[in-house]
Amino acid sequence: MSFLTLDLNLLRVFDAVMTEQNLTRAAGHLAMTQPAVSNAIKRLRESLGDELLIRTAYGVKPTPRAEALWPSVRSALASLEAAVTPETFDVSKAHATFRLAMADATAAFWLPSLMRSIEREAPGVNVRMVPLTTREPRPMLLRGDVDLAVGFFPGVAAQLSSDTSSPIRHERLYSGHYVCVMRRDHPLAKVELTLDNYCAANHLLVSFSGRAHGLVDEALAQIQRERRILLTVNQFFTAGRVVANSDLVTVLPKHLIASTGMTDALVHKELPFQLPAVHLDMLWHERDARSPAHKWLRANLEAMNTVVQKTAPGTAPRSDID
Repeated sequence: MSFLTLDLNLLRVFDAVMTEQNLTRAAGHLAMTQPAVSNAIKRLRESLGDELLIRTAYGVKPTPRAEALWPSVRSALASLEAAVTPETFDVSKAHATFRLAMADATAAFWLPSLMRSIEREAPGVNVRMVPLTTREPRPMLLRGDVDLAVGFFPGVAAQLSSDTSSPIRHERLYSGHYVCVMRRDHPLAKVELTLDNYCAANHLLVSFSGRAHGLVDEALAQIQRERRILLTVNQFFTAGRVVANSDLVTVLPKHLIASTGMTDALVHKELPFQLPAVHLDMLWHERDARSPAHKWLRANLEAMNTVVQKTAPGTAPRSDID
């Protein structure tokens, strides 16, 4: 193949398909028909002598040659786009609607500051919240159902750190630790919280799936202990209300206590065993990586995170979920 005879438009199509991992979505992004996209990929295959993309039940899977080629194509197209269309984004005049996926406590923690920033700087920006009911938000991002997901995604973050071909991008916002939470006049509130009396108590677990097994149970199993989960709920606010009005205890990130709305009725104690740190990440799709409005949103969350770390170190909005 001679580079001089290569149709460079094919690289733009290749970039869109790699970004979307789906021919139909790539066609929509490029304002082309799906057959036209397929034909362009076929021509690029013939030029490069590689299959590049293999069809699967869920879209297309890149070959090793495609994975190796994409970063260079992506970088070159980004440089050309920046040169041809210099960024002149004015957030005060922008009109955009963002769809964000967060758990209720995460939203309660971040949205007040975000709304103040939007009212002050970006009056034309709207936000639509989408329920986050899974620790695997990538399908929502790939389908374009949401523009940004914020939460605790340990398995996803680990995979993305080593997968350079994924169109999903991520950034860590925050790290924190867990505490045991109970009502202020709970029998355990005025005594030392030992492993024995912790395990003897009745427990509440915040679980998106309803499955009565979470991070704490995994940690207890490693030291041959267990607890009784009397109740599972799928909202942090509900967890706070129940714990404040019963003898159940729960495990939450320290700062999440405020998100329950029951701060005055609750106390917290350090756990009598070790749990891994909890991390809050934001995830977005490559298609939005260079969008000026999306970049403003991500920068805003990053700035808010700096304030949070100064005012509430060592905490983060995530529950003892499965």
